[in-house]
Amino acid sequence: MFKRYSFWLLFILFAIYVLSFVDRQIVAVLAPQIRGYFELTNVQIGLLYGTAFSLIYAFAGIPMGRLADQWSRRKMIAIAVFTWSLVTVLSGFAASFALLVFYRLILGVSQAMLGPAAYALLAETFRPEKRASVFSVYAAGIFIGIGLSFLVGGTVAQNADWQTAMIVVGLPGLFLAPVAWFFIRDARANKVVSGTFIGDTFANLREMLAKRTIQLHLLGFAMLAAIGYTVLAFVSTIFVDVFDRPDLIRHYGWFQFGVAGTVILMGQLADYLALKKKAWRFWAGIIPAVGAVPLYGMGLFADDGFSALLLLGGAVLFSSSFNGVAAALIQFMVKPNQRALAGGLYLFVISIAGFGLGPPVAGFLMDQVFEGPYAASQAVFSLIVVCATIAVFSFVAAMRTYDRDALD
Repeated sequence: MFKRYSFWLLFILFAIYVLSFVDRQIVAVLAPQIRGYFELTNVQIGLLYGTAFSLIYAFAGIPMGRLADQWSRRKMIAIAVFTWSLVTVLSGFAASFALLVFYRLILGVSQAMLGPAAYALLAETFRPEKRASVFSVYAAGIFIGIGLSFLVGGTVAQNADWQTAMIVVGLPGLFLAPVAWFFIRDARANKVVSGTFIGDTFANLREMLAKRTIQLHLLGFAMLAAIGYTVLAFVSTIFVDVFDRPDLIRHYGWFQFGVAGTVILMGQLADYLALKKKAWRFWAGIIPAVGAVPLYGMGLFADDGFSALLLLGGAVLFSSSFNGVAAALIQFMVKPNQRALAGGLYLFVISIAGFGLGPPVAGFLMDQVFEGPYAASQAVFSLIVVCATIAVFSFVAAMRTYDRDALD
């Protein structure tokens, strides 16, 4: 009975994660239309997609993480799904850029409730030796969601408009929220103790961040997240501005489905390497960083749009395969009562670097530094090279300190 429940729990959390990334990513898919409709700059698009979401998502993630260690994870997840789905639908009726930003902020708060609670549930439900594989199955939902945002959102937008696309992708979550409410089990009776919540949260954060391996883990995976989110933020812009092939935007979604597979494979590889040496799990960060750079370079500066599609699609199969292992790795270095908070901390850091810094910096480079037909490509590739280099050095250093800091 428990095995059956654990399977369905993973499936439902996976489905919820899919929808979260459909609704999160849809702004990037619709960026060219939204930019034209509201007469925005690339910096504003970067802020809408990245900063408006990521700052509130990141800062809300830490208290939400601690709350998920002390309150009902079932209720948090169900409320989150309903809220972000509703504001995605409402975004389709936004009459101004400011209102779109406001809905994006609410999306950030509500989605911050999901990750920490889901990570804690999975870490407690499945055995540690399977943790990287299970987390990678869950993380595969990221790329199924991104792929669907390109295919469904892009197709609807091409045949109707961006407003209709927002409404269409937001509706399914309104029906999935009740499923989460009635299915997920949360037997813990813990309650938030008034007056100790803030102090307890900061005490646990200090304890975790005192570990050198956690510091290096967060730095390295934040850099990989910055690569991934920057590419996602501007891949539509690159197909339009650099290659004049808006018809290829939706086809990029097919490669996101492929990433779901590489994420799962990377999780299995990490579990296998851990049998030899537990610190070798960090190879799941080095391989994406090294493998993706040459493919991104060739794709961003390709001679034609179709070649760019194939090369950029191949690059993302490498660069985003780390997601499940990254979330699982930090769980090996924290106590059981810190699991959700650790998830919130991880999401906080990768959101600040990935969403909050990556897209706006790339947008600034496009508008202010680089010129010519490949300006967008030059901006994105410059960020990729810097971030990949920092990531590799961080993971190599983390493998040296892992045994000292790990609790597994």
